[in-house]
Amino acid sequence: MIPSPPVCGSARSAAVVNDEIRELWPHPAVRLSSEQRARYEELVAEWAAVSRAESMRGEIVEAA
Repeated sequence: MIPSPPVCGSARSAAVVNDEIRELWPHPAVRLSSEQRARYEELVAEWAAVSRAESMRGEIVEAA
């Protein structure tokens, strides 16, 4: 399993995390394995945290 970067203090932007989400799950009809699903959930949590931080700084964030 790929280790997750820490959400707090993440150096990654929401756009970078969003790209990783799109690569992991390119289409809703694709079924994810249990490991992929866990990674997806981690990425979504990271994306949400980074998006909040970016919006607080006035940056524009577009959802996946």
